[in-house]
Amino acid sequence: MQIPQNMFKQALKAGRQQIGLWVGLADPYAIEAMAGAGFDWLLIDGEHAPNDLRTVLGQLQAVAPYPTHAIVRPVIGDVPLIKQLLDVGAQTLLVPVVETAEQAAVLVAATRYPPHGIRGVGSALARSSRWNQVTDYLNDADAQMCVLLQVETMKGVANLAAIAGTEGVDGVFFGPADLSASMGMLGQPGHPDVQRAILDGIAVVRKAGKAPGVLAPDPKLARQYLDAGALFVAVGVDTSLLTRACRDLAQLYKRTDIVSAAPASGSSAY
Repeated sequence: MQIPQNMFKQALKAGRQQIGLWVGLADPYAIEAMAGAGFDWLLIDGEHAPNDLRTVLGQLQAVAPYPTHAIVRPVIGDVPLIKQLLDVGAQTLLVPVVETAEQAAVLVAATRYPPHGIRGVGSALARSSRWNQVTDYLNDADAQMCVLLQVETMKGVANLAAIAGTEGVDGVFFGPADLSASMGMLGQPGHPDVQRAILDGIAVVRKAGKAPGVLAPDPKLARQYLDAGALFVAVGVDTSLLTRACRDLAQLYKRTDIVSAAPASGSSAY
């Protein structure tokens, strides 16, 4: 048995733009329905959605037969947690709240086996190696790891060039909601100053030879970031799509303003 190839990583390396969807429903049945929709990647969110190791495992298994790539976002860049996520089969991680090159280097090391990193060796128990049925897994696994780091604070922006330049980092992702909060504009991810910070950041990441990414449910902002050189962009959030469709259907028949307090479409990712 051969190791699964990380086609998402290969696409980024080749400079091909990848369009994705944020997934927060935390359910294998739901993500399987989305896996056939045509997105290049789906983000399994372990930071703000009610996911744990078991639910992540179930969703990785549900997506596996489909031509879309599953990315996992852990709640934080914790080395033991990263070990567990890799062992259940994640090949691409999006790690939140990265602020320094030193932190970036530790996270890269967590995805590599010794002597190139610090990933614990326990492949006989791991789905990633198909329980030691993948030929030469220990020697081939590192090459399939894709490390995406999320910059979402002013400190991270200040250290962006060093973070992006860290060996083993494949891409840097900008989180508009947290970045806007860090800039003193809570709830304003589309503010012109936030947009400018992200556009400048995309240029810095591209200059480092790495892939920039961003969450942009607003189609106008998504197109702006893609045109600026972003290579992986999440253009929607499953929970938002579901609740919006439900509200619209209810309004169609009830004809009452049941969502007057709800945010406008595309105004915020969360």
